Amino acid sequence: MSGFARIASMLESAAKRHIVLMDTTLRDGEQTQGVSFSVNEKVSIARALLQTLRVDRIEVASACVSEGEREAVARICAWASEQGYGDRVEVLGFVDYKRSVDWIVGAGCRVVNLLTKGSEKHCRKQLGKTLEQHLADIERTVEYARSRDLKVNVYLEDWSNGYRDSRDYVFGLVEGMLGFGIGHFMLPDTLGALSPQEVTEYIDGMRQRFPDLQFDFHPHNDYGLATANVLAAVEAGIDCIHCTVNCLGERAGNVSLAEVAVVLRDKAEVELSIDETRIAALSSMVENFSGKWTAANTPVTGADVFTQTAGIHADGDLKGNLYVSRLSPERFDRKRTYALGKMSGKASLINNLDELGISLTEEEQAAVLRRVVELGDSKHVITTDDLPFIIADVLEDREEQHISLLNCYINTGLNVDSTASVRVAVGGEEHQASGVGNGGFDAFMDALGKIMRERDFEIPELVDFEVHIPRGGQTDALTECFITWQLPERKLKTRGVDANQVLAAVKASLRMINLQIPAQQRSSRLPDRQKTAY
Repeated sequence: MSGFARIASMLESAAKRHIVLMDTTLRDGEQTQGVSFSVNEKVSIARALLQTLRVDRIEVASACVSEGEREAVARICAWASEQGYGDRVEVLGFVDYKRSVDWIVGAGCRVVNLLTKGSEKHCRKQLGKTLEQHLADIERTVEYARSRDLKVNVYLEDWSNGYRDSRDYVFGLVEGMLGFGIGHFMLPDTLGALSPQEVTEYIDGMRQRFPDLQFDFHPHNDYGLATANVLAAVEAGIDCIHCTVNCLGERAGNVSLAEVAVVLRDKAEVELSIDETRIAALSSMVENFSGKWTAANTPVTGADVFTQTAGIHADGDLKGNLYVSRLSPERFDRKRTYALGKMSGKASLINNLDELGISLTEEEQAAVLRRVVELGDSKHVITTDDLPFIIADVLEDREEQHISLLNCYINTGLNVDSTASVRVAVGGEEHQASGVGNGGFDAFMDALGKIMRERDFEIPELVDFEVHIPRGGQTDALTECFITWQLPERKLKTRGVDANQVLAAVKASLRMINLQIPAQQRSSRLPDRQKTAY
């Protein structure tokens, strides 16, 4: 890069707007139905937000809720003060003169976000007061807060509906507070009612009327428009956005921090303070603490959002990253994966083999891919961890099939004997038998033993039985079953793979028979003194 180009790049970077993010997971997010963070959980999330993710501000509680809430705020504020974050921790307070202020000061917090009525309907019907009366109460509370050395911001609750219904009321409320020493005037779309066009119109109106004030935008997601509304708000001149981790919040939730981060950086091309590589880890922490799990297709943080399923997409990436966008997993310390299933193609398999460091011939790849597609027809997800099981199973299946399973029905229950009905082909002939046992596999082996004894084949003694699933596997994961059999001269270990644990053991048993029938046939052709009986 030339010196001129470098200077131009620096000037362009310096000219970018910086957007402040205020995370309210611990306050507004905790209004999610069924969510209540413990003190330790609140402290852990607060530290992760400020120190690891590096958000600009956090709102951690509502005043006067409980003693547990006070303890959490006190611990967060004590830690934040030690780390130099004291002015970045905020608590929601109410227009109640001394009560909220004393609670907040007692907890060691330095910033109060005062909840005022941003719609005339709320003021008259909920408070039963006129605008003038409400302003008088606000002034008294703010004066007291400032006398206790608190910084004061104000929420205009239900501002979006208030502006729509009576902007004169909203303008009168803000004008009445101009001399109070307010820092941020925070504009909530409390019921998530706005469209992007309305956001642009309403914020333009506020900024034209009050060009010198610092406005925040606080969106909710009731219409699924919260992220789009954030983009509209920033384009209309807002420099601070409120959000929550994993879209936590009342009803449909607040706007997602992860979505805000990527949309503002990629679409609005503004600067943010946060470290994107920490978003996924913090999302997981909040999932565990809140008990609210994000959908697999949630943008940025969902389990599947960096997974290519269609074979044509894997092929395009293999040949030239044709399906890679600016929204790359590496930005978030994640990896792109290629799903295995009935829609998989050769490229999907190759990408997974490369990830595992496994090399297969063209013939072996084709065989493994056929098995993957077969499994995909009956099993929802095949993971990369399943692949070594499948490969080993396919490669072993190239052995000659002396016995094959045609049909198997196993019935099992609590406090009753299990039964099995089995139909197999042995040497080209069909055989059928039923069995009873202590469990499904025992019943199967009883039926199989009857069939094989008719052919003078005695099932060897089972001396060990192991079951494995892939690390991190779910209840529908492929199961790998190893069975060790005691033969006259040695032990033999065979394996079977299936999503059904009993059928995995069934396959391991049939593999043992397929290996031993040739040995028995060879033995029968030897002189009597060299024969080995089964």
